[in-house]
Amino acid sequence: MSLTGQILPLAGVVIGAVLSFLVTGLNERTRWRRQQAVRWDEARLAAYVEYAHAVKELAARYQRIAVGRGLTAGSLPLELTGEVLDGIRAADSHRSALSDKLELLGDTAANTAAKRLNHCLWHLEYLAQGLPTAGGQDWDQAYAEFRAARRQYLDHARASLGVDGPAVGEAAAWPPAWRTDGSPAG
Repeated sequence: MSLTGQILPLAGVVIGAVLSFLVTGLNERTRWRRQQAVRWDEARLAAYVEYAHAVKELAARYQRIAVGRGLTAGSLPLELTGEVLDGIRAADSHRSALSDKLELLGDTAANTAAKRLNHCLWHLEYLAQGLPTAGGQDWDQAYAEFRAARRQYLDHARASLGVDGPAVGEAAAWPPAWRTDGSPAG
């Protein structure tokens, strides 16, 4: 057998081994990147949802206090007691921690919308507690602004996660027609 006859099969084996190694490496790298993307998307989703829930919970408490103070109509009034204030402080501390998590994981648009949502939430807090605010907005106006900011935050969070389209097919008026008290709850 000639030298060429011996080298060609050996070169084929070496080339095949190198190509197999490269393709396997590329496949593993692609799989790892895909797993990392899924991992971060899951963490981002959890951060977006937890933050939205914490904000909604605080807004509901502020609304109940506003009902108790006669700033708006609604059910389940809440008196501003020391115990209630302690609960609000704890809930706001939790919201703040979630805000930090969100800032680490969220994209720029969602984080910017979260900052605006914080400002609207704090406005509700001030109004509910009877603290002075500039601008002369009443509770219902401030609550409508809060709802718009929350909707914007959720829209940006959905876009960040790659969820296309609006969350709701058609805009629904608020408060709904069946409400007789005119309360902005929800």
